[in-house]
Amino acid sequence: MPAQDPDQPIDPADLPGTLTHRERVIRAFWVTLGALSLVLGFIGIFLPLLPTTPFVLLAAACFARGSEKFHHWLVTHERFGPLVRDWQAHRSIPLRAKCLALSMMWLSMGTTAWLLRARPVSSLTLLAIGAAVTVWMVRLPTRPRGGYPQPDTHAGAGDQSSQS
Repeated sequence: MPAQDPDQPIDPADLPGTLTHRERVIRAFWVTLGALSLVLGFIGIFLPLLPTTPFVLLAAACFARGSEKFHHWLVTHERFGPLVRDWQAHRSIPLRAKCLALSMMWLSMGTTAWLLRARPVSSLTLLAIGAAVTVWMVRLPTRPRGGYPQPDTHAGAGDQSSQS
C-alpha cells in the first residue's frame, strides 16, 4: 500500500468498517421500516384484524438489510425466532399461522368489500387481491407439526470415548 500524503485528507469511505452517508441513510430506512413492521406485528398479536406473521417476516427482511444486530435479535427471539428461521431456511410457515392470517384477512377484506358495495369496482378489486394472496399463501410450504428436525451437531462426539 503506498504511503499517504500527510497533506491529503483521508476519505472515510477508504477506511475499513465505515459507511458513507448514503449507506447510513439506506440502513436507517431499513431499520425504521423493520421496526414499524415489528410494531405492527406485535399489535397484531392482540388485534385480530392485523396479521402478525407477515409483519414479523417483513421486519426480518428489513433488519437483514439494515442491521445485523436487530436481525440477530429477531432470529434468536424466543417467540418470533422459530417463525423467522423456518421462513429463512425452508420458506414455510406453520399451518396455524396460515389459517389465522387467511381468516383474519378474509374477515377484514370481506367486511371492507361489503362496506364498499356501492363501489363495485373497489369491492371486486379488493376481493381479487384477497384471492391472489390466498392462492399465494396456500401454495407456500407448511411447516411440519413440531417443526423441522434439527441437525445433530454432536454426531461423532460419543465415538471417541468408546475407542479408548
